[in-house]
Amino acid sequence: MKKIFIAATRQNDGKTTIALGLILNLKEHFPKIGFIKPIGQRYLVEEGYKVDEDSVLIEKVCKFTVPLKDLNPIAVERGFTERYIQNPQPDKISAQIMEAFEKISANSDLVIIEGTGHAGVGSVFGHSNARVARMLGAKVILISSGGIGRPIDEIVLNRSLFEKEKADCLGVIINKVLKEKYEKIAKIVRLGLKRQNINELGIIPYNPILSAPTIEQISEEMQLPFLGGEEKKSNLVEKIIIGAMEPHEALKYIHKNTLVVTPGDREDIILAAIGSHLIPDSRSQTSIAGILLTGGIVPDSRILNMIKRVKIPLLISGEDTYTTTSKLHDLSVKLRPCDVNKIQLIKDMVAQYVDIAGLLEYV
Repeated sequence: MKKIFIAATRQNDGKTTIALGLILNLKEHFPKIGFIKPIGQRYLVEEGYKVDEDSVLIEKVCKFTVPLKDLNPIAVERGFTERYIQNPQPDKISAQIMEAFEKISANSDLVIIEGTGHAGVGSVFGHSNARVARMLGAKVILISSGGIGRPIDEIVLNRSLFEKEKADCLGVIINKVLKEKYEKIAKIVRLGLKRQNINELGIIPYNPILSAPTIEQISEEMQLPFLGGEEKKSNLVEKIIIGAMEPHEALKYIHKNTLVVTPGDREDIILAAIGSHLIPDSRSQTSIAGILLTGGIVPDSRILNMIKRVKIPLLISGEDTYTTTSKLHDLSVKLRPCDVNKIQLIKDMVAQYVDIAGLLEYV
């Protein structure tokens, strides 16, 4: 039975995305594939258990039938670390992880193990990613993102931590490389990794669609109510503009899948957005994603009815435009089981840019 441990050099490198893409592609080679995230930090309550949200996602997408608690035996809830430091019980944590892993691996030809952050995360309670990888006897794939110098520096640092724990590194996958710099970065990174004696398993370009939230996600994460257009809540938001200029200037920036953020009393901007939605120009060829009103101001009822008739998603925030836009910028978009188009895109991108055949040889 083969075991692969997926770790990242930092947050938001795309570890869960790549783990999912690998599972979907490796299913063709390993019909009995399993998954476990031994330690999770962001959890949901499912079936009465605290379970890491990434484990829930992969369980639902891949239709695993094992109990959720076995997919994520340790959920680091508030106060967990403090309690451990005051009363350390490393053997108890190890036992919980091993018990769950044995259940997952019992009927698996391959188990994908997702870590939680970089190699050192978890050290505070005696179970760093490096130590867990060694404990489970898994080979490691490191995920890093973008650039040239920083990723290689961080990869070398993380590899040293895994090697210290006697955990073998299969290689690395570089994620989220800007398309316009892809050829240059790929060439230099491959050379840099080769000189460090590190296997390059794939270099994946950045795709903005994967980080684009839907109107529904924005509504849920920021707790913004709908004033209309809820039937189009699945619209993707690829661009955000602030409607603080003259309407004819705003029209220059309203393109495909744009969310227009504007005070509720800027009816001129709202009407311009409606016009752009109804008569897309040659740049757009599609409707806008939605309108977000700020300041808690509801437009005139006639404007409101017009928006509802054209079925544009309309959200309202009680906060000012600057605060609202700042929160939008800081929004962390998580993949959901219902995001079928994104999931297919992830599978296709991993198939195209990751050396699956080479990975199978290393395993």
